[in-house]
Amino acid sequence: MRALILAGTSLAALTAARAQEATPRAGASVQLDEISVESRGAGGVTGPVAGGASIGSPTGVEDPRGPVAGYVATRSATATKTNTRLVETPQSITVVGRKQIETQNAQTLTQATQYVAGAFSGSFGFDTRNTFIYLRGFNVSDYGIYRDGLQTLNYGFGYFNVNTFGLERIEILRGPAAVLFGAGSPGGIVNQVSKRPTTEPFGYVEVGGGSFGQKYAAYDFGGPADKEGHWFYRVTGYGRNGGTQVDGAPDDSYYIAPSVTYRPDGATSLTVLTSFQHDNTAVTANFLPYIGTVRPQALGLRIPRSLNVGDAKLNTYQRDQAFLGYEFEHVFNETWAFRQNLRYSFGESFQNSDIGQLGYAFGDATQTQLARYQFRDHARVNIFQVDNQAEARFSDGFFRHDVLMGLDYKDYRLTDNQASLFPASNLNIVAPVYAGADGIPSPYLINSNTFTQLGLYVQDQIKITDRLTLLLGGRQDFADNRVVDKLNNGLGNTGRSDNGTTYRTALIYNFDNGLAPYVSYSTSFQPLIGTGRLSDTFKPETGTQIEGGVKFEPPGQGYFLTLAGFDIHRKNTLTPDPVNTLFQVQLGEVRSTGFEAQLVANVFEGLDVAASYTIYGLTNERGGADILGKVPVNVPENFANAFFDYTIPVGALRGFGFGGGVRYFGRSFADTANLYRVPDYVLFDAQVHYNWDRWRLAVTATNIGDRRYVSSCQAFNSCFYGDARRVLASLSYKW
Repeated sequence: MRALILAGTSLAALTAARAQEATPRAGASVQLDEISVESRGAGGVTGPVAGGASIGSPTGVEDPRGPVAGYVATRSATATKTNTRLVETPQSITVVGRKQIETQNAQTLTQATQYVAGAFSGSFGFDTRNTFIYLRGFNVSDYGIYRDGLQTLNYGFGYFNVNTFGLERIEILRGPAAVLFGAGSPGGIVNQVSKRPTTEPFGYVEVGGGSFGQKYAAYDFGGPADKEGHWFYRVTGYGRNGGTQVDGAPDDSYYIAPSVTYRPDGATSLTVLTSFQHDNTAVTANFLPYIGTVRPQALGLRIPRSLNVGDAKLNTYQRDQAFLGYEFEHVFNETWAFRQNLRYSFGESFQNSDIGQLGYAFGDATQTQLARYQFRDHARVNIFQVDNQAEARFSDGFFRHDVLMGLDYKDYRLTDNQASLFPASNLNIVAPVYAGADGIPSPYLINSNTFTQLGLYVQDQIKITDRLTLLLGGRQDFADNRVVDKLNNGLGNTGRSDNGTTYRTALIYNFDNGLAPYVSYSTSFQPLIGTGRLSDTFKPETGTQIEGGVKFEPPGQGYFLTLAGFDIHRKNTLTPDPVNTLFQVQLGEVRSTGFEAQLVANVFEGLDVAASYTIYGLTNERGGADILGKVPVNVPENFANAFFDYTIPVGALRGFGFGGGVRYFGRSFADTANLYRVPDYVLFDAQVHYNWDRWRLAVTATNIGDRRYVSSCQAFNSCFYGDARRVLASLSYKW
C-alpha cells in the first residue's frame, strides 16, 4: 500500500506547447504534436534509428535518451535529471552512444566503457557473470549501476547484467550523484539507457561469430503501430552461445526486450519498457595466486589462462532476470509538467563451482597443486522502484529557474542461500583431472534481506546571467535494512534504520567560444545492505567531493573536451574480512585525488575519435596500521587510451572503413601492505568494416596481440587474468 501511494504522487518534467495533428500516409513516418520549446525531460519515442531529434525535442536537437550522432553527444538527462546540455552541466560525464558500441562490437558493459575517463573496467578480469567497474578508484558495480535512471542494485551474489544490444547509450557520471539518486558510491554511477520505440519504421538483423566458438544473432525492429500516429513499438532480441577463453566454460545468453509508447498528443507520453534475459555460463574470473600469474611459480611456470579452476563437470552459473516498468510524462502548461519512472525487477541465479582463492596446497614445494573449496549459492532478488518528479521553468524577475522536485522510493528484497565445502580436492595446474563434486556443501548463510529507502530531493538550476549558471540541490533519505537469519532460526536477526542529508552546489560559466569552466562540491550517502561475519550491520557509507574543471565544445567544430580535477573522501568503506574473505568489514576512510581528461570527436566526415587519460592518488587515510597510508588493491594508479574509426566517404572505396585503439593500464597492488605489485600493461584493438547499400560486414579484434596479463589482484591469492584475444566477424542488414 505504501508503494502504491508513493506511485500515485508523481510530478515531473517537460515544457510544451501544442502543434497541429497530422494523419500520416500508410507506411510513412509519423509526425505528432510537436513541443515548440526545448523540453527539459525526454520523450518516450525517439526519432529515426540512425539519429535525429525525438518527438518532444526541437528539430535537430539531440534527445537525451535517444541516438547520438557519431561519438559526440551534446545532451544528457543523467547528471541533473533534466534535459541539459553537457557543456552546461557542472560535473564530469561521458556518453557512449550506439555507434561507438557497434563499432567496437562491445558485447558487455565492461567492453563498452574501456575508453572512458576515470573508468577502470574489468577489475576482476574476464568475468561472464557480472560487470565490474571502478570510477575514480571506487567500485560502482554494487550500488552504482543504473538502467533508465533506476538502480539495478547488485548485492552479494544477486546481481543483474544488462545486454548491451538493448542499449541506446551508456552515460558515465563521475563523482557523487546521491543528491538525485540517493545511492551510489562517491566515484559516480553508470546509467544504461534502453532502446525505445521510434517514429519511423525500421528493421535490423545481424549475425556473427568468432573466437572460442562463439555464435550470435540479433534483431531490432519497430516504428508506428497505427495510422493515427499515437502508438509506437520496438522489439529487440539477441541470442549467443559458444565457449570462452576458459576451457569448458560456456557463455550462452538470450535476451528479448519489447517496448511500446502511447502518445495521444504532444503533451502526454507513456512508454512501457520490458526485457527478459537468460544466461548460462560459469565462473571464469578465476581466483589465482600471485605466484604463478604475475610471477612464475617454483618451476618457472605460469598457470594457463585457459585453466578451468572450478571443475569442467562442476562449474555452473545460471541466471534469469526480468524488467517491467514504464516512463510517464505529461505537460500541464509552459511552466509545470510531471514525470514518473517505475520499474519492477526480478532476478534469480544459481552458482555451483570449485573456487581457488586458497593458493597452493600446504607443503607443495613444486607449486603445482592448487588448493580449492566448493562454493554454492542460490539468490533471488525483487526490486520495486518509483521516481516521481515535478519540474517548473520560470523567471522570478531577476533570474531564470529550472526547479526539479522529486520523491522516490525503493523496496529491495533478497533471499540468499550460500554454502561451502572446505577443502575440496586439489587441482594439478600442469595436468588437471576433473572428477566432479567432492561432496555436498554445507550452508553457512541463509538470509532474507529487506532494504527500503525513501528520498525527497530538490534541485534548482539558476541562470544568474545568460552565461553563468548556479546549481543547488539537496536531498533527505530515510533507509531501513533488515536481515532475517533463517539458518539459525532467527538468532542472528538484525537491522538498523538510518537517515542522511546530501547536497550539491556548483557553478559553471559558458563563454561564447564553447569554453566552460566549472566548480562543484557534493556529498554522498549510501546505506549498506547485509551483515558482516559476526552478524553486525554496516553503517552507511558517506563521501564528499570537490571538483573543478573545464569543458570545451567550440560551436560547429565536432569535438568535446573535458578536463577535471577532483578530491574525494569516502568513509566507512567495505573491504574483504581478513579472517574470512567471504565476508566484509568496514575499515575506515579512503581518499582519491586526481585528474582526468576525455576527448570525443567527429573530426571530419568519416573519422570518429575517443580518447582519455586518468591519474589519481588513492590512499587509506584511516584504518589499521597495516593499511594506513597504503594504496587499496585492485585499481591501477593511472591509465590512458585512444580509439579511432575512419570510413571512406567518397570514391571507389566509399564505405570501406578501419580503425583501432590502444589501452594502457598502470601498476596496481596485490596486497594491502603494497609489497606485491601488479605490473602495467598495454593492449591493442583493431577493426575493419565495409558498408554497401543496406549491408555491413565487420571484423573486430580486442587484445589483438593476445597478451597474457593480470588485470588486477584482490589479494595475494586472488589474481585475475584479463581478456584473451577476441575476434568477431559480423554481417548485418537494415531496412
